[in-house]
Amino acid sequence: MAGLWVGMAGLVAAGRRGRRWPQPLMRSVSLWSLKHVALYSRQHLMVSRSLCSAGYDSNEKTFDKILVANRGEIACRVIKTCKKMGIKTVAIHSDADASSVHVKMADEAVCVGPAPTSKSYLNMDAIMEAIKKTSAQAVHPGYGFLSENKEFAKCLAAEGVIFIGPDTHAIQAMGDKIESKLLAKKAKVNTIPGFDGVVKDADEAVRIAREIGYPVMIKASAGGGGKGMRIAWDDEETRDGFRFSSQEAASSFGDDRLLIEKFIDNPRHIEIQVLGDKHGNAVWLNERECSIQRRNQKVVEEAPSIFLDSKTRRAMGEQAVALAKAVKYSSAGTVEFLVDSKKNFYFLEMNTRLQVEHPVTECITGLDLVQEMIRVAKGYPLRHKQADIPINGWAVECRVYAEDPYKSFGLPSIGRLSQYQEPIHLPGVRVDSGIQPGSDISIYYDPMISKLITYGSDRTEALKRMEDALDNYIIRGVTHNIALLREVIINSRFIEGDINTKFLSDVYPDGFKGHKLTENERNQLLAIASSLFVAFQLRAQRFQEHETSRVPIIKPQMANWELSVKLHDEVHTVIASNSGPTFHVEVDGSKLNVTSTWNLASPLLSVNVDGTQRTIQYQVHVLTKLAAELNKFMLEKVAEDTSSILRSPMPGMVVAVSVKPGDMVAEGQEICVIEAMKMQNSMTAGKTGKVKSVHCKAGDTVGEGDLLVELE
Repeated sequence: MAGLWVGMAGLVAAGRRGRRWPQPLMRSVSLWSLKHVALYSRQHLMVSRSLCSAGYDSNEKTFDKILVANRGEIACRVIKTCKKMGIKTVAIHSDADASSVHVKMADEAVCVGPAPTSKSYLNMDAIMEAIKKTSAQAVHPGYGFLSENKEFAKCLAAEGVIFIGPDTHAIQAMGDKIESKLLAKKAKVNTIPGFDGVVKDADEAVRIAREIGYPVMIKASAGGGGKGMRIAWDDEETRDGFRFSSQEAASSFGDDRLLIEKFIDNPRHIEIQVLGDKHGNAVWLNERECSIQRRNQKVVEEAPSIFLDSKTRRAMGEQAVALAKAVKYSSAGTVEFLVDSKKNFYFLEMNTRLQVEHPVTECITGLDLVQEMIRVAKGYPLRHKQADIPINGWAVECRVYAEDPYKSFGLPSIGRLSQYQEPIHLPGVRVDSGIQPGSDISIYYDPMISKLITYGSDRTEALKRMEDALDNYIIRGVTHNIALLREVIINSRFIEGDINTKFLSDVYPDGFKGHKLTENERNQLLAIASSLFVAFQLRAQRFQEHETSRVPIIKPQMANWELSVKLHDEVHTVIASNSGPTFHVEVDGSKLNVTSTWNLASPLLSVNVDGTQRTIQYQVHVLTKLAAELNKFMLEKVAEDTSSILRSPMPGMVVAVSVKPGDMVAEGQEICVIEAMKMQNSMTAGKTGKVKSVHCKAGDTVGEGDLLVELE
């Protein structure tokens, strides 16, 4: 069933100013069904519907107890496999995460500090104490946090605790972008031209960038996940990039060293999953296409890549394994490449941990990568040879974030999930998440809600299932990016495989504006909205039979409803009538028939519009003709002059303030820096003028829309 998405435009009441709904078509009154609560709580403990067929040998002894040094969906993902293997688990958590899903799933849980990551999930002393307290034999670090921290691995080794990942030599060698590039060259892996050393300061960064030739990529030596990375096209951007990248690197990884290399314009980002053991064996588990990105962070991934042929795939896989063997790599790891239009590929970096997007590899190979990591850590050899690794079907993953996709393709959003329901009832759908209704999305952690994965016999089927899954995903209480994800997967360029890392900025040069409705879609949307409105009124009339004191909005004997619906900035007159479950609607001269069960208590509704099946989530604001006429007399809020004020575009923390009252600033000059979810964002002046007042200071926590600075 196709979903009818209004995206950015929103469907609003006549006279109501443009609130933009990130959901499809939503209704204004939220009705909560206890049936859905029960269904969710029963299903959620599974965390995801596994689409991999990996078996487990119960006679193969591994560990009695594993501590999972992470949070959220990846902690839940690791615990899920541990349960399958009969291994007890220990969760760690901050004060803010005390009631989180991963804490409830684990057999034991230990608080390791307050909400800030530096005091909890990066607090090695507290985590080591938790390990001793619970007698955990091994630690799985997930991804991020301490997953690529060699000092943490050394601390574990000193206490006789197994680190479920590669040894410290491989972590250090591959975790350091400079050293890894030198090792890659030695292992005859294709590398990007650049400076093979640590950049000392901004002046040296400019000198090196000029020698390499613009554009250049400035990135954290110890980084990953898109943090601490900037593209520079000139000297000024290089200086700014050096400053922001070093600050982000220090904040995220505790290491502010940077390197600079040539930026390859319009490349694809394709990575190879590798798996090695402690016996010198290593295999590559095919590739993942990760080119759909924003701010150097992946948004949509798939396996395999539509771009690679078998020859290129093998060449990339063999080079990835050669690099893994060069550092005696023993765990799951990922070798990332940039691939140009002629299928030339260049080593980018190696991530010595489980990758966020590992589920798509599990789907097409049938392997459970967490299970393989645990086996390898215990000392078992790999169970598979290279010839055993298949490509069965196609898998797509969408990263569902609590972000506003209409702001730079996704600025973080915070809030509490008032309603949440995953589409795991659909075939070929897997959801890896670590949240539940009532969960808080805070400024302290990554804004990811879940990873939505679909699998099919081929790419067409996998994408169709993703489309259906996105339509059926219910998220209320926070702004999210599902509208953007859905637009990406139905975009003709994406479907044809014509993608690169600049896909979003190329397709949406003015930013994401939501789905552009065709005339037919517009009419269907208006017809459905009007039908919903009337359905609500008819239901209200049934209640009025038992409560005669109520005054109905519309007369019970009305055969036709003349309504006013505002879509975008246009007001449409709609006439609707009903015959049982079918509504006959006239929209701008077009006549449509809308049929449904009209279960208004459900957050999802399936409707049929003249033979076209639609799945809708709805928030409807419709006025009768009389109400619309009266609404014209309502005063509209005067738009704020945003050139003279600076408001925070997102919730976060003020890292630095560069001005004070009385200072003169130029248009585009940096005023302050806001950090949200470990990403730093420079806030600039909208015009040239004098600073009138400053309403924030470094260290302040600000919300979206909070006033930061005023100009005269």
